[in-house]
Amino acid sequence: MSRDSQSDPDLHRSRRQRLLNVLGPGVLLLPTAREAARNGDVHHEYRPGSDFHYVTGFPEPQSVLVAWRIDSQSHHAILFVRERDPERETWDGPRYGVRGVTKAFGVDEGRAIGDLWRDLAELAPLDGRLFHTLGHDSDFDQKLMMAFARSRARQRRTLLPSHPIFEDPAPALAGQRLVKDAVELSAMRRAAELTGQGHIAAMRATRPGMYEYESQAHLESAFRCGGSPRNGYPSIVASGPNACVLHYHDNDRRMRAGDLLLIDAGAEFLGCTADVTRTFPVSGRFTPAQAAVYRVVLRAQAAGIRACKAGAPWDSAHKACHRSLTGGLVGLGVLKGNVAKLVKAAAFKPWYMHGTSHWLGRDVHDVGGYQSLDGVADPMLVGSVLTVEPGLYFTKRDTRVPKELRGIGVRIEDDILVTKRGPEVLTAGAPKSIAEIERLMKRQ
Repeated sequence: MSRDSQSDPDLHRSRRQRLLNVLGPGVLLLPTAREAARNGDVHHEYRPGSDFHYVTGFPEPQSVLVAWRIDSQSHHAILFVRERDPERETWDGPRYGVRGVTKAFGVDEGRAIGDLWRDLAELAPLDGRLFHTLGHDSDFDQKLMMAFARSRARQRRTLLPSHPIFEDPAPALAGQRLVKDAVELSAMRRAAELTGQGHIAAMRATRPGMYEYESQAHLESAFRCGGSPRNGYPSIVASGPNACVLHYHDNDRRMRAGDLLLIDAGAEFLGCTADVTRTFPVSGRFTPAQAAVYRVVLRAQAAGIRACKAGAPWDSAHKACHRSLTGGLVGLGVLKGNVAKLVKAAAFKPWYMHGTSHWLGRDVHDVGGYQSLDGVADPMLVGSVLTVEPGLYFTKRDTRVPKELRGIGVRIEDDILVTKRGPEVLTAGAPKSIAEIERLMKRQ
């Protein structure tokens, strides 16, 4: 069966119960992700929808969860799934089928996905509430509307509404997923460990004359050999001037002596991903200018990590990095003047143009609120995980900076768990001090 299968009935029943207790009376309708065609008759690798997988652990496509609360301790859950089909299973592999899901995934019923729209009228009465996120899958929404239109036509002589009251369950799901439970944290620790191993493998293998994709191959081989089925996102393997392209994905440049190589990559494990960036010298030693820039970014990251405290505004790390980077830019001779005034004027923006943090979990930019409608930053909660990833990017043609800095791009990123005792760096296994990196690369 798929490595995305998480057969833990008690865990997923508990997650559903917590969610339904927040939502209250009504029916939850939650489809998984759709399959996507790549080209011709080839499909992209399938990955179940993050919300769906979080509350079911079920890995197969064409699946929908329907569930409702009975009381604060119990609920009823139905998984609509593909039926067993010996012919298709010969081509695509075994399926759980309607009988297999109840025991393996802790739901009360398994039903055929083809019966969903017929059964929905019975399961979601027109005078009730339906918890479903509209606009995420237009094809699914159209079928949903047609099902209620048919149901309403059968009851046209009644005074019932034409459809249930729709309420979006996404905020409740996001709030629950923001704070990781013990099982998710275990998966994230393993993803972080594998990611560190991948970055180390890339550091050990990289040398002048190689292509970026060769370093990528060493990186991702370590992910796969450790049990990660896929990356959490496409790897950025950016050498020399490419490091100044924030979402560079070609990964095809031939690396030269004297280049820096920036790798932003994370392994996924049991549905959770890590997100790590390391920057290191292709030749094994930083030049004085590269080391100067690197130290500025590393100091800024340390300041940002220290700011990740329970109850602090989520953007505390961002502000700490602004202050530190601005002071560093003054030290590098890029900026002149009072640091506080330069920060207030956002003078760092030409060389640090992105945010410092985002929530992390099942998605690399994970669910969770950042601020209220009036712009007040949300607090960091114990059990949440976020990135801290400052950087400086000096393009080759940037005449505003000293000549020796041009063409240098540096970003350093780690994954931080917010705890009662302070920040915990989940990705500390990936070397990032200049001494550690040079010592590791010396043995290549």
